Amino acid sequence: QVQLVESGGGLVQPGGSLRLSCAASGSISTYAMRWYRQAPGKQRELVALITSAGSLGYADSVKGRFTISRDNAKNTAYLQMNSLEPEDTAVYYCNAVLTASTNYWGQGTQVTVSS
Repeated sequence: QVQLVESGGGLVQPGGSLRLSCAASGSISTYAMRWYRQAPGKQRELVALITSAGSLGYADSVKGRFTISRDNAKNTAYLQMNSLEPEDTAVYYCNAVLTASTNYWGQGTQVTVSS
């Protein structure tokens, strides 16, 4: 069992930046790490992922603005978000995936982009 705790959300003006962290209770070195987000009234969507080997993937809507990374020594994954837009407002969730049946979720952190 791996517990995930997200942090780093908050209120930011358009064009600003935030860095989200996802701290795990155990080793994540063999897990693919993913960030999802869910805006009010919308389905949860995959924002970014990083495999255990370090391969990256991004939703088209965040390419060039968001960067996912991981520090296995700290059991932590990150999401650097730059040039934030009001459309990025959502609850952001961290997901650790080992297999289809072995994956864990954090509780989410709110990101609000507003002037």
